[in-house]
Amino acid sequence: ISTGAQARWLNLKSEQEYRGFGVSGCATCDGFFFKDKEVAVIGGGNAAVEEAIFLTKFATNVKLIHRRNELRAEKMLQKKLKENPKIEIIWDSVLEEVMGDKDPKGVTGIKIKNIKTNKFSEIKLHGLFIAIGHDPATSLFKGQLDMDKEGYLITKPDSTATNIPGVFAAGDVKDKIFRQAVTAAGMGCMSALEAEKFLANKN
Repeated sequence: ISTGAQARWLNLKSEQEYRGFGVSGCATCDGFFFKDKEVAVIGGGNAAVEEAIFLTKFATNVKLIHRRNELRAEKMLQKKLKENPKIEIIWDSVLEEVMGDKDPKGVTGIKIKNIKTNKFSEIKLHGLFIAIGHDPATSLFKGQLDMDKEGYLITKPDSTATNIPGVFAAGDVKDKIFRQAVTAAGMGCMSALEAEKFLANKN
């Protein structure tokens, strides 16, 4: 099973319009495009904080925009985030619109709304990263395969084997930490070898 996982989006029309043109769901994949530019990250969990910290390697300034007045991320990550001079946290705010140019297509800024004051403000920037989590494509296997509370398939230690003999899981469908093509490909190789061994033992 290698059905993968999908990044969660806010499903704003403007967000979808500029996806791939300044709006991204993966800082590791696209961060280097924003060298010496200003960017923002939407979210408040571990993923959002990690992405914001990672983006400081490239961007001149990173704004972390969160709808609450406290982060859900681990305390150690929060400390690292708050100590980074390149990062500014904007509390109690939600994304209303992504603004940009049509030709050439690209993000020029965002409009946000403070949910406590209902005031709108605009921020000029070049990149926007949505980091509100991922959804593994595992609904098909509910009630059949063991999965964690987020729906990721659980495999045996140092293996791609699931709780059902002969069923193996590889890639983002079971990996919520690395989520990289190279790690998924490595797991794909592991599952192919394990499947081959399983069939050989059947004979």
